[in-house]
Amino acid sequence: MKILAVTSCPSGVAHTYMAAAAIKKAAIARGHEIKVETQGSIGIENEINMDEVKEADIVILTKDVNLSNMERFTGKPTVKVAITDVVKKSDKIIFSFSSSSKSFSS
Repeated sequence: MKILAVTSCPSGVAHTYMAAAAIKKAAIARGHEIKVETQGSIGIENEINMDEVKEADIVILTKDVNLSNMERFTGKPTVKVAITDVVKKSDKIIFSFSSSSKSFSS
């Protein structure tokens, strides 16, 4: 499965990057491909491009703050989760949609 994720937290510092690392680790552990864009205090890093969007099976978005450029994901299956859940429950998030058709809700 090809997964895209965008992480951002209210302060744009620690949790943004902790969530990115956690979701990446969980996805790779389950054998998925993943790219994580961060939208932190220093701006957008590792920006997801339209070719990657076209190839993606699902998009994981943090829901704590408004994310930039979300129109890229129109029509794609998305999962919106709290940043703290991405940090603490990444394995559960990845497992929930990779093992069934149900989506994770936090």
